[in-house]
This record gives sequence, C-alpha cells and structure tokens, in this order.
Amino acid sequence: MEQRLSILTIGVKDLSAVRTFYEQKFGWTPEAVNKDIVFYKINGSLISFFPAKALAEDAKVPYTEGSSGHYALGYIVNNEKEVDELFAQLESKGVTIVKRPVKTFFGAYSGYVQDVEGNLWDIGTNPLIPLDAQNNVVAHKDIRHLEQQ
Repeated sequence: MEQRLSILTIGVKDLSAVRTFYEQKFGWTPEAVNKDIVFYKINGSLISFFPAKALAEDAKVPYTEGSSGHYALGYIVNNEKEVDELFAQLESKGVTIVKRPVKTFFGAYSGYVQDVEGNLWDIGTNPLIPLDAQNNVVAHKDIRHLEQQ
C-alpha cells in the first residue's frame, strides 16, 4: 500500500453548520456537494464531511453520541481488482477487516479496515473521484443527483 491519503472523511453532527463554517470562515469552495455530504479539494486529496451516525453505519461500527472519533481515512485506487488485491494483502498481514468491499448505489466499490488503535481506512475505487498518474485526487465529480431520499 502506497504511503498516501486520498480522502479524509470526518463525521459531523450538523453538516449544514460545518459547511457554513468552512465556506464562510475559511473561504473554502466545495468540490462536490449534496444534502448528505460535502467534499473540499485540498492539494492532491479531498476532505469530506458526512453525518457521524451515517459514517458509523456505513463502516458497520458502533455509533457513540458525543464521541470525537468519527472519521475515516480514504484510500482510492483505480479499479475493483486493485481493491480486492489490497484487501487480500492486508488480511494476509493480520489487518482487521471491518467491512469487506461492496458495490455502492453510486458505482463505488469499497470496504473498511482498522489500524491497531481502531482508526478506520475506507479503501476503494470511486468513478466520481478520478486520480492522476501519481494517484493524487484530480477532482470530485458533481454529486447532487445522488441525494438519498
């Protein structure tokens, strides 16, 4: 596994308030946004904010109200085969698999692993997040059409 970070996803209580803060106080411009999540491009990677409870549900880990530990480090690769190979390598090294890779409703394919302190890594491929030749995030495609009802 290369030493890089594609996405840092932070679970938040109030997505609207967090978005307002980053856009009005920091002056950040969203790369992609819908009512469920917001992405900001930072250098060669992304930071995203997502409801904490939904993040815990997606990772299949317990949600604890008031905890500050709701985040996932994202590692994007180019295709499903690479995802499966990475999971096989990590599992062979004794890494805890929290959620095996699955296809999502929007075409991504990802799963979660944990480091020795329980920090989550979301490893997958995502057609909405293209990578350059060095595997840096290029952008995030529009996601408004993906809002869940």
